[in-house]
Amino acid sequence: MNSTKTIGIIGGGQLGQMMAISAIYMGHKVITLDPAADCPASRVSEVIVAPYSDVEALRQLAEHCDVLTYEFENVDADALDAVAKEGQLPQGTDLLRISQNRIFEKDFLANKAGVTVAPYKVVTSSLDLEHLDLSKKHVLKTATGGYDGHGQVVIRSEADLEDANKLANSAECVLEEFVSFDLEISVIVSGNGKDVTVFPVQENIHRNNILSKTIVPARISDKLSVKAQAMAVKIAEQLNLSGTLCVEMFVAGDEILVNEIAPRPHNSGHYSIEACDFSQFDTHILGVLGKPLPAIKLHAPAVMLNVLGQHMEQAQAYIAEKPSAHLHLYGKIEAKHNRKMGHVTVFSDEPDSVEF
Repeated sequence: MNSTKTIGIIGGGQLGQMMAISAIYMGHKVITLDPAADCPASRVSEVIVAPYSDVEALRQLAEHCDVLTYEFENVDADALDAVAKEGQLPQGTDLLRISQNRIFEKDFLANKAGVTVAPYKVVTSSLDLEHLDLSKKHVLKTATGGYDGHGQVVIRSEADLEDANKLANSAECVLEEFVSFDLEISVIVSGNGKDVTVFPVQENIHRNNILSKTIVPARISDKLSVKAQAMAVKIAEQLNLSGTLCVEMFVAGDEILVNEIAPRPHNSGHYSIEACDFSQFDTHILGVLGKPLPAIKLHAPAVMLNVLGQHMEQAQAYIAEKPSAHLHLYGKIEAKHNRKMGHVTVFSDEPDSVEF
């Protein structure tokens, strides 16, 4: 019986590359769609070079593949609906639409999944920012298109209102009360349309709105860990999840607030390649293929460091000094400042000491 499938991945960045590697290990074939011929996934898969919104190219991908998946959320959901055959896109496009729009996302999390989110309100123009309580800090984010700190304004005082009003008048936004939290965590969960499996809770440290370090397990109580995993599972079950999803959260005292969801493997889950018996990419591929999912085991505490463009030399020096650290480089041609070029995973009980 031939169980080999051809899997089409929309997006050929590092996530697409690592999904493809998992799929190839399982004996499947991979075709990627990406605008860049030399994208990271081009090293491990066939590539259709075209913009993500190119319906004809998406149709070509769909015709050559048994299953379709996406590596990031900025894919045109309407275009996918137009080309995917029934059952060919197990993640569906509802999940895409929810995660592409912060208004839909907050509504889904608070009202459908029934998890706790930070206090927020929908802002359609600068009129909605009148009478804002400036004794509290707020963050205004565009409903669509923002990432890594783009498309947002932090409102600390009267002085920030001019920029906030401009943003509010340029796009639909969500205004969130700034949560004073103890730490940021995330939980990776994967589903196969019926069952789900959940990864350990990850603690995330950001610099300049970009993930810098992930520590596993997160340094929180067992009680909070169980609560965080249960919230991620609740969200996954509400979505009938297929594939991998990352749920980003804040820990504030003994409360956990969900910040956002990413409908795909996530930067904070990369440690799982070495530190777990199955990686977030393995469970993503198993999930979209509707295969049984394993319970996840963490081999030992681990730390993942992101390698940005400016860290390339330090990362190489670090590995030369510590050969037991695992270096992953994504094969991006140009090392730009703050561009994610790779990551390093280290097994360690002393996360604070793991630095380049």
